[in-house]
Amino acid sequence: MTTKELAHFHAVLDTRETELKALLRDRDVIAVNLSADVLDQIQHAQEREMAIGNLERASSRLSEVQTALQRIQLGTFGICADCEEEISMKRLVAVPWTTSCIACREAADRSQSLTPNVIEEPFPNAA
Repeated sequence: MTTKELAHFHAVLDTRETELKALLRDRDVIAVNLSADVLDQIQHAQEREMAIGNLERASSRLSEVQTALQRIQLGTFGICADCEEEISMKRLVAVPWTTSCIACREAADRSQSLTPNVIEEPFPNAA
């Protein structure tokens, strides 16, 4: 990867980091709103839950962006963390904070989809 390309990705990641930090500073969206109307309380609770989810996703993305910036400094940006091959420029343009090439990401997604997330309990015998 050229110095110019690295500088471009550094600028993109810096901008994204600034945006995410600004988003995370706005915590007014999760304030509890006490209303006499039960329907309003339910609506505010749902809105608060959505806002909390958005903040959690933004926090996670901020961590990924900061890690990508560290990889630029370490000289490992653009190298797949799994197979140590170069990540395609097309993928980096689309997802500059990625740590995996498309082949490794797809393999991880496939193995994750094969692994059940929920422990299934057997139904009690109806005998």
